Amino acid sequence: MRGPHNIWRLIRTGATLERTGAMGVVLDAFEAPRALRVVAHALGKPFMWLGYKGDPEMPPATRALTALGPAYIKFGQVLSTRPDVVGGDLAQQLRVLQDQLPPFPRAVAKAEIEKELGVSVDQVFSEFSEPIAAASIAQVHRARLAETGQDVAVKVLRPGIERAFRRDVDAFYFAARIVELFAPGARRLRPMDVITHFDGVVRGELDLRLESASASEFAANTADDPGFRVPAIQWGLSARRVMTLGWADGIALGDNDALDAAGLDRAMLGERVLTLFLSHALRDGFFHADMHQGNLKVCRDGDIIAYDFGIMGHIDEYTRRVYAEILYGFIRRDYKRVAEVHFEAGYVPADRDVDEFARALRAVGEPIFGMDATHISMGRLLSYLFEVTERFGMETRTELILLQRTMVVVEGVSRSLNPHINIWEVAKPVVEDYIKQSIGPRAVLNDLVKTAKVMGRFGPRLPGLVEAALIAQTHPAPTPAKTRWGTILAAGFAGLALGAALASALTLILD
Repeated sequence: MRGPHNIWRLIRTGATLERTGAMGVVLDAFEAPRALRVVAHALGKPFMWLGYKGDPEMPPATRALTALGPAYIKFGQVLSTRPDVVGGDLAQQLRVLQDQLPPFPRAVAKAEIEKELGVSVDQVFSEFSEPIAAASIAQVHRARLAETGQDVAVKVLRPGIERAFRRDVDAFYFAARIVELFAPGARRLRPMDVITHFDGVVRGELDLRLESASASEFAANTADDPGFRVPAIQWGLSARRVMTLGWADGIALGDNDALDAAGLDRAMLGERVLTLFLSHALRDGFFHADMHQGNLKVCRDGDIIAYDFGIMGHIDEYTRRVYAEILYGFIRRDYKRVAEVHFEAGYVPADRDVDEFARALRAVGEPIFGMDATHISMGRLLSYLFEVTERFGMETRTELILLQRTMVVVEGVSRSLNPHINIWEVAKPVVEDYIKQSIGPRAVLNDLVKTAKVMGRFGPRLPGLVEAALIAQTHPAPTPAKTRWGTILAAGFAGLALGAALASALTLILD
């Protein structure tokens, strides 16, 4: 599929980028080498009349991507989460992409539901509205369950969207190959990796079972969080191309006038949004990665409701600890410790100077902490931090980029609710609490207990391993490598088992 027939799609894409003025913006953002610029303009300028005009009211990049269709819009959204690839300015521009596409008819949506679920829409739902939101991949209808009278939201994929995306993604891969062929210097931009990442994101969003699973896991993780709700998934009415969940009825979090009219405390809501995000990221390692005002509502009682779980972030426990220590170090202005954490985690090459790195971090932190408290930005600090770590040879870590991007969005939401919020004061207790639970002595014991559970599965094999190691020692012609590693393995298992047993005992004593 990734053959020369994609040239026509690339010509149409280049023509649209030229016609909308986006070509230069994109090439500058990627710091494209001269050879790539020549090829790009050669594909665009002679055929500019074939390009889509787009909406002149939009910025060039968003204008072009919106005109080119759903796959390009989604590509822009994914790139907005990768400022390390496209640069901060273009990432900011792409974040305002609006999925305001023409909806497909209600009758078509009902037919899609019946085909996917094998049930009659009119029998299952006593009411089924016209589309209330149409995005690049799917659209949403409000409905009422005939059996219970419960209001629900029904998300339906666009007909033929899978084929359309496969066709466009195929052209993206072809373009990436051309970039690598004609502009070897651009390989540092990792064009194939970027498209592969996008391909993976889209494949996930084209299967609503995965989004349903994300929503269900997120709901389970946050069930005990006060002031926060996640609509329940209706599994019996959800499948690959259809997702049904409880209706999120409330005031849009971005409508300050309506929030004030309802008597809601916007300052409290601003703090709650930030603390909830940090709790989800640090405590659970699973967070809503598209937590803007459009995906959040507020009930009359002040509870925040989240929805649209197509983009979720995940960070493992080790990375969470590193991230928390970095944040905590900056909160305490302990730049030496922040530097040491980067080296301990292997984020910065060991041959770099830790003291020099600490001084560079101080240059990042002190100007920010010298500002008025209401102007201190976590997003700005993290952005500066990544610039410094890049200079010191830190490799890009996708999970941290997504975390940074989400934190910037959440910070913007909090400040829109309360411009005078002190981001660091709100974050401090959440980070401190996580530090106490995950890095202190009790955390070490918990880690050893987890090791004990793993060792328990290998327990029956320990005698055999030790016996094999001892036999190897008395074998007439032992191989040095087998003897050495057999002994080490047996001793290692025995040591782990002993340590795990001690940890279990200590935990029982402390409890």
